[in-house]
Amino acid sequence: MRHHIADPVVHREHWREPEDDQLRLECGVCGVWGADEDEGSAIVALGLHALQHRGQEACGIASVKDERFHTERHQGLVGEAFGGADLMTRMPGRAAVGHTRYSTAGGSFLRNIQPMFADLDQGGIAIAHNGNLTNFKFLHGQLVSEGAIFQSTSDSEVILHLIARSRKAKIVDRFIDALARIEGGYALVAQTRHKMIGARDPLGIRPLVLGQVGEAWVLASETCALDMMGATFVRDVEHGEVVVIDENGLESIKPFPARAARPCLFEYVYFSRPDSVVNGCSVYEVRKEMGRGLAREWGVEADIVVPVPDSGVPAALGYAQESGIPYEMGIIRSHYLGRTFIQPSQGARQKGVRMKHSPNKSALEGKRVVLIDDSIVRGTTSVKLVRAVRAAGAKEVHLRSASPQILFPDFYGIDMPERAQLLAANKTLEEMRELLEVDSLGFLSIDGLYRAMGETGRNNARPQYTDHYFTGDYPTRLLDREIEEGGREVSARQLSLLVSA
Repeated sequence: MRHHIADPVVHREHWREPEDDQLRLECGVCGVWGADEDEGSAIVALGLHALQHRGQEACGIASVKDERFHTERHQGLVGEAFGGADLMTRMPGRAAVGHTRYSTAGGSFLRNIQPMFADLDQGGIAIAHNGNLTNFKFLHGQLVSEGAIFQSTSDSEVILHLIARSRKAKIVDRFIDALARIEGGYALVAQTRHKMIGARDPLGIRPLVLGQVGEAWVLASETCALDMMGATFVRDVEHGEVVVIDENGLESIKPFPARAARPCLFEYVYFSRPDSVVNGCSVYEVRKEMGRGLAREWGVEADIVVPVPDSGVPAALGYAQESGIPYEMGIIRSHYLGRTFIQPSQGARQKGVRMKHSPNKSALEGKRVVLIDDSIVRGTTSVKLVRAVRAAGAKEVHLRSASPQILFPDFYGIDMPERAQLLAANKTLEEMRELLEVDSLGFLSIDGLYRAMGETGRNNARPQYTDHYFTGDYPTRLLDREIEEGGREVSARQLSLLVSA
């Protein structure tokens, strides 16, 4: 078994501008079983390229051939790490799993990069995980007290320990044993010597899809990864389902009591690529419908509709189509600045938004502008954009958010500020309008968002989707949070020792 943690291709510390107003993506996972000889890692690398929008901080692949694992984990982008022609030589095998990440749990340290690997008495297992465990600290502390030794601060390693400690005879049963103890939103892809296993949390909060490329089976966070891998979409992995793929084909297991699905709405608002189909819904069409609903709810007399690129584009198209107001590219986005770009001084940092988003004066000058964004978090980026649009000569600026007001933090894999930092949780609509320096401000209603999803509205008694960031209605128990608020210590003391130079 060769277990290699590569030197970083490009060293990037986990750094976040104090006024950064962008919601950070969770992670992306994919895997392949039964690829043509030694092509497993290459197919997975293609899938990770398509999922790069879900995490740009680090990436990793684990492949298996002749019961031997080959793993590489790198800081940086997928193309930098796995773009070489020698990839299939370095990482041979017909089966592989991969992961691209933004660190929602743990830090950006190399040891936290996935897939996580462990040697068990039944052989090796590599796991790639998207989402967050809401009882991670509780389980971590419990395992440490029982003698477990952790090498990372990632919640994914807890799952490996739970699998290792299970008394079940078969690896699949051990995997299910571990799932029975974890809580939160997750999609998992695991690779053993002889099987690939996929699992989705009981509510289907995080997405996972199943496809085929030739005779090979593939799993991925989004359908856009299947497209990149040349795979055909078969179906979504169902909420609470475990799929096991080996030489005998595919087996579906539903080990837990049936519950109604509640997928995450932010997959449609922001996270998923617009060309993906998530839970049977086209992300692009949903976002356009969000814009149409926004125009119906918050229409205004204006000359042009301008998106905040890129995530605001489909909603702005929908708004323009519904309102009859012309759509214009009033803001041009640079695609050559990495998300981890660090400006050297405070003055340069203040200019950061103009480096990424530049106003198009010829489109904006003298115009009444409807500015469409996917969401408003803290408002720091929004006010900079509004000022830039006004400086380019806009006569009026009417800001519209294609999602409802974000009022509560997330604990299922979205790096979202605490409630005290969320603009809408602390200001009235009029106070927000004044702070953002706009002529008018409007947010899509929660029922409007549900209508964009094809529903008649939100079923308040039995919500159809996970929407706690808008409503405060968390779909699962938040054990770590409950214990912290109760004043009990749950953070593992040894985490403080895991500090990189």
